[in-house]
Amino acid sequence: MDLPVRGHRDCASEGRTRYSLPVPADARLALARGWLWLGMASLVGSGLFSILLVVSRTPGVNRLLPAADFFHVALVAHVDLSVLVWFVSLAGMLWSLVAAPRAFGWARAALGLAAAGTAAMALAPFTGAGEPIMANYIPMLTAPLFVGGLLLFGAGAALLVGRTLLQARGTGARLDAAGALGFGLNAAAVATAVALLAFAWSWAVVPTELEGKAYYEILFWGGGHALQFTWTLLMLVAWLWLAGACGARLPLSPRVTVLMFWLALAAVFATPVAYLAYDVASVEHRAILTWAMRVGGGPAILPVALAAVVGLLSAPPLPREARPWRAALLSSVLLFGAGGLIGVFIAGSNVRIPAHYHGCIVGVTLALMGVVYRVLPSLGYAAPQGRLATAQPWVYGIGQLMHIVGLVWSGGYGVQRKVAGAEQVLRSTGEIAGMGLMGLGGAVAIVGGLLFVVVVLRAMRGAGAPSAALEAVN
Repeated sequence: MDLPVRGHRDCASEGRTRYSLPVPADARLALARGWLWLGMASLVGSGLFSILLVVSRTPGVNRLLPAADFFHVALVAHVDLSVLVWFVSLAGMLWSLVAAPRAFGWARAALGLAAAGTAAMALAPFTGAGEPIMANYIPMLTAPLFVGGLLLFGAGAALLVGRTLLQARGTGARLDAAGALGFGLNAAAVATAVALLAFAWSWAVVPTELEGKAYYEILFWGGGHALQFTWTLLMLVAWLWLAGACGARLPLSPRVTVLMFWLALAAVFATPVAYLAYDVASVEHRAILTWAMRVGGGPAILPVALAAVVGLLSAPPLPREARPWRAALLSSVLLFGAGGLIGVFIAGSNVRIPAHYHGCIVGVTLALMGVVYRVLPSLGYAAPQGRLATAQPWVYGIGQLMHIVGLVWSGGYGVQRKVAGAEQVLRSTGEIAGMGLMGLGGAVAIVGGLLFVVVVLRAMRGAGAPSAALEAVN
């Protein structure tokens, strides 16, 4: 199902804009389907590891598992599949739709390399080889299979981004709703290119005498910070698209939206400045990157979130088939907002830190889940519908909210991050209760994640034209 922009009257009314993104009906759909399948496979794998991860940290139950080593191996696989692979795959799906229909050899090679790398990374934890290293942004398993898989995946991502930037058609130059969203997607590709450059630069200059966590922490610090701009830009595009799909006309013109995307992108260019000005192992280098990430996306996120929510308040009643989009949008704004608020109160190294990034990362994930629901009919699959599809974002979002509230609660007692089992040293009833709530919320979130997989796979098994009610909101 295409999402055409039907002229000025449909896009703007009384100074308000309805955002939509055209979906082409050509060979690009096959590429988009491939990236979607890779993203779904990564979520399935991540879900399996998350079950083991939550069990390993839940008081009482964790005694049944070899807690510490098992927890860290599961955490590496869970984070890399659910964040790195899932986000890049969904970016690949969207970039495949907006890039010019050329250079398909590059595109297929990118998808093939990324898929092979993902498979190797998912299988590596079961080989029993390698040491888990809890580096920020991209935790590592030193097993050769995992390292090789990550390199393959990185090569696929580099080809994907290179093709996207070379084939960009100047979307955003025309100041309409579709052009603004296209600009946002191209901005996300630029941020990813900066991240890949930072990874390569760090690899070339990182001190060779460093080993283990110290090495990988420096290796991934610069690129990992830059990738946060990519995820933020993808989320902003998703919010606007989902709001428009729900019939909302937003108090945000395309010109202002392009400005918001510029604001969300601009601070990523502090990354090469940090590399040119300071040694990668220096405190100053880390400080510049941290500062850029903290101040970079904030000015754009709040206006876009408010515009999306305000627009929904005045949107017409939705048909049943469109309700999952609204649920994904609202739950995404709620979780991302909660994660951002928690970040303001972080002090020290405790489980408030994962509470912060779980809220933000899950906010991005929910937005992309909504995009999947929205785009499935355009890719030739059935439209997700029914109570299960509408409830899924709320089940996942509420579970994750319980999860991060439990972490914040426990963080107030000083419970440390990245530990499990007896290493958590839970002394008081409050600490145990907080981590218990974390475990319960994690279990509910797992159910929500599994429901997403079920809803999407059921839709993928079907095909057909969308209902007339669904067309009415487009």
